[in-house]
Amino acid sequence: MNRAGLHELRVLAASRPALPLLLHAGRLARPLTYVPKLGWLTADAATARSVLVDQKHFTVLDRGGIGRLWAQLLGGWVEDLFDGEGHRALRAGTRELFGETAARELVDRTIGARLVEARVQLAAGRPLDVAALGRAVVGRIVTELLRVPVTGTDDAAYERVFATARELAALSVEAAGGGELTEATVARGRGIVARLTGHVEGLWATEPADHLIGRCREVGLNARQTAGMAALVGVAATETAASAITRTVALLHDTGEQHALLASPQRVPEAVREGLRVTAPAPVIGRTVRSQVRLAGRTLRAGDRITLLNYTANSLTGGFRLGRPAEPANRQLWFGAGRHHCLGSAIAQAEIGRTLETLTAVGRPWRITERRYSRRVVIPSYDRLTVTLV
Repeated sequence: MNRAGLHELRVLAASRPALPLLLHAGRLARPLTYVPKLGWLTADAATARSVLVDQKHFTVLDRGGIGRLWAQLLGGWVEDLFDGEGHRALRAGTRELFGETAARELVDRTIGARLVEARVQLAAGRPLDVAALGRAVVGRIVTELLRVPVTGTDDAAYERVFATARELAALSVEAAGGGELTEATVARGRGIVARLTGHVEGLWATEPADHLIGRCREVGLNARQTAGMAALVGVAATETAASAITRTVALLHDTGEQHALLASPQRVPEAVREGLRVTAPAPVIGRTVRSQVRLAGRTLRAGDRITLLNYTANSLTGGFRLGRPAEPANRQLWFGAGRHHCLGSAIAQAEIGRTLETLTAVGRPWRITERRYSRRVVIPSYDRLTVTLV
């Protein structure tokens, strides 16, 4: 295993010790395999995509599904938001807010100045912790999207917003066990939601329609539902983006591909796509079978669990390399597919791209002087990744 692969393995193991075993053994789960106590597993990109686009036979609302977690925390109305008419209306009504042009404008306006500071710091020969920077810039984006009131304007204020969203995301591990959350866990989760979005109901009536909160009002969500939607966005927009930022910088260094990027900075979008493919920030995706269905020659029955090994399906294409030909079956699979394709995918790509542009704008290669993996987290990542110019 090369250096890049070894560090990726360590990142996965630090998050959850059994995760690399599952993901690497999952290479055998093609196209579809049944494992007692785990249910159905697939590491085949085409099979995974067919599950994600088939809402008739697969659902996120049953045991172990992310929709079920949110229904317990926020109320049964969430089910319509995840898998009903409300989901279609919300996506249609907010599409322009999350398009590529709007995403670039949001990112430039919100974190552009902070990234300029990072570039100056690096160019001056001072070390830069990319992991901390990633958490801070993502925290700034979440703060803007949710209008989170913060005290102070330094990175610490925005890292606190990030940390609150991370706490909420951690509850998904317990939910993935397949049972109902305990009363204590639900109470804790609601407390975290209140810290992250307790202010939203007070803004609901006055926010303009070109902002997320106002747009939720315009598409028919009431104040309480809008606060719940804000919590969903806050969680979805944090750890995955910060993880992809930091791990992509590490991969560029560890594979030596940073030199190709420095020679051709216009290849940043390519580096973003390749980083997302290799890191697949959401490494596994769970679904429950809603009604009996034939899939990859096997019969899955109502109530069965199926786990899509997203990381494995994407990594089977090969290690990180700029110029790698695209695989149609893997196209944006790291963002999911179908009606649950990540709503904020354009924002995530803009965040990662602007960060890579910051590093390449200095015009010199960087080296990693310190790295520390994040332990016991939902999304594998680095807790610290310090770089300096060579």
